[in-house]
Amino acid sequence: MKFIKWLLRGFLKLLFRVDCQGLEHYHKAGDRVLIVANHTSLLDGILLYAWLPETPTFAINTHIAQRGLFAPFLKFVSLFPMDPTNPLSLKSMIRYLREDNKAVIFPEGRVTVTGALMKIYAGPALIADKAEAMVLPIGIDGPQFSRFSYMKGRGPVRWFPRIKIRILPPRRIDIDAKLHGQKRREVAARMFQDTMYELVYNTHEQRQTIFATLLDAKARYGGKQIILEDIQRQPLTYSQLVQRSFILGGALRKLTSSNEHVGLLLPNTLAMAVSFLALQYLGRVPAMLNFTAGAHGIASACTTAQVRRIITARAFIDKAQLGETLKTLEQQVEVIYLEDLREHISLFDKLRGLLRSLYARRHYLQQTRERDPDTAAVILFTSGSEGTPKGVVLSHANLLSNNAQVRCYIDFRTSDILFSCLPLFHSFGLNAGFLMPLFGGSKIFLYPTPLHYRIIPELVYELGATILFGTNTFYRGYARHAHPYDFNTLRYAVAGAEKLRADTLQLWLEKFGIRILQGYGVTETSPVISVNTPFESKIGTVGRLITGMQAYLEPVEGIETGGRLVVSGPNVMRGYLLADNPGQLVPPTTQRGPGWYDTGDIATIDAAGFITLQGRAKRFAKIGGEMVSLTVVEELALAVWPGDSHAAVNLPDERKGEKIILITTHANPDRHELIDHARSQGYSELAIPKDVMAVRELPVLGTGKTDYQGLQKLAGKNTDD
Repeated sequence: MKFIKWLLRGFLKLLFRVDCQGLEHYHKAGDRVLIVANHTSLLDGILLYAWLPETPTFAINTHIAQRGLFAPFLKFVSLFPMDPTNPLSLKSMIRYLREDNKAVIFPEGRVTVTGALMKIYAGPALIADKAEAMVLPIGIDGPQFSRFSYMKGRGPVRWFPRIKIRILPPRRIDIDAKLHGQKRREVAARMFQDTMYELVYNTHEQRQTIFATLLDAKARYGGKQIILEDIQRQPLTYSQLVQRSFILGGALRKLTSSNEHVGLLLPNTLAMAVSFLALQYLGRVPAMLNFTAGAHGIASACTTAQVRRIITARAFIDKAQLGETLKTLEQQVEVIYLEDLREHISLFDKLRGLLRSLYARRHYLQQTRERDPDTAAVILFTSGSEGTPKGVVLSHANLLSNNAQVRCYIDFRTSDILFSCLPLFHSFGLNAGFLMPLFGGSKIFLYPTPLHYRIIPELVYELGATILFGTNTFYRGYARHAHPYDFNTLRYAVAGAEKLRADTLQLWLEKFGIRILQGYGVTETSPVISVNTPFESKIGTVGRLITGMQAYLEPVEGIETGGRLVVSGPNVMRGYLLADNPGQLVPPTTQRGPGWYDTGDIATIDAAGFITLQGRAKRFAKIGGEMVSLTVVEELALAVWPGDSHAAVNLPDERKGEKIILITTHANPDRHELIDHARSQGYSELAIPKDVMAVRELPVLGTGKTDYQGLQKLAGKNTDD
């Protein structure tokens, strides 16, 4: 048997270049072990049989075990047929494990047909709990692209894809002894679900560069796979994207230096995508400049991040009417226009780029032998909605870790089309709207602005887009102008960057039959911290903490329930670049030490781990010594005047320290309506705004967030008047 396993292992390694890591964890697990693995293909059992030191029993669905396909396999392993509808099957497996045996089970119960995790059954969690067995998670990646998978017709399939096996440390399903019955079952299932997420998370490569990951995606999904398109409707394949990155990189190499911070001032277009990746190829650090910030804001960002050169395009500058802004910037930085670069790229340069793209990985490795994934990959800038913008330095490992984390919950498929209209100078738009689908094989349609509320629903319908990311403001705008059938192809609609309002959620459910999944993140965490998923969702929350992160709540004086949310994880930034000390990196730290980041958001976390945001710490007013959430004030206004937009700001007050001003789009607002509703619904008297102002519309930043800083200035000016 050992010889057969050795022979089989060598054969599989030759064909699939199998990389197995973590075998030491198998030996640490002990004798009573439930081995769990994700089910990618019909090869999974053979792979585990070949690489595990011993031959465990395989627990398998009764109906599948009866198939003739498994007859040859039965001569080498023991099968434990299990009927998921029969409780006696679970009890038999529990007894079997209690006799100090090892068994392999696939908690999904079936081979994936999406390439990602399927539904996880609670049975294996109960077995591990009742049998008091160690759980040994094993992640398998690669066979889902083989001829032995169920992905034919759903994605790229080939004979011999590269396969990775990752064996994670063993662990127990430790549940509070006080829990019994259904509650214990729910907790066990949730813990097992988290284990499966961790398993998938560890199969994604995180310790390399952005460009290396692009080359991996090209190899995995095929160079001919169309991956990018913009409003010019000239799609690019992976091969063309890599080739253009090499060509533009060759031109930029002469104008920039190694590790230089280079500003990108471009909208969501192919030119932006290629420029970003060309800088990644060269080892330069793109500084993503917000072109809606004005000349002063852009110049300040360049000073903070020590940007000496900016890449832009004359066509964009003319169309966006940024000529005066560029004149101001040219006094401080060198401006490189893509049109000028194009004129200087010769036929030889293009042929050289084409040749390099034919052996792209070898060429890239020759250029970057010692590139550290913990070095800076990109510089983003905080929106400045509540203060001076700061530079946020994210490493390659930060971005790729967040990619691995999100891929546990949102599966990007080669059949997907992601409509990407969130600006790439924002972390949500850059990582979720560009890099994640780029690495997942999904086609990305880049659109230059999210504000075209009439055009975007029509384009989503025309393209048959399946994934849309946005903010509450944008989703409300689309819903007002869209036909009920415009979003019929969407698989995922995910909201972030600002609170998803209940009326927006209800509107999308009623008009389109689509549930918007609310997530939460900040630029400093690359950006995702938590997200609701089709597997686990709770209305009113921003989901559960994603895999690989830790969090705690820091008590805040005056707030009885909840506290400041502090997080850590591999996706937390390298540090800040601050205006008062340009170029000097300030790593995140809290009282718990380096690597912890204080989000500045007040939150609660329930027993199941769902996070509910109460508002930013800065968005609490202190009135007579009491802390009042401005978000609650906005919710009060929404209840009284549904369908309108509302924003609450706080201003200094001589008598009570601070006062709250409500700014609303409701015509002729009557404060007494707020008072009556607040009293009838039990709101605190402190949540009633001191004054109410009416405006035609609330100002919005380019990222989709409400411009509270601008509103505070407006409220202060009106109060002074």
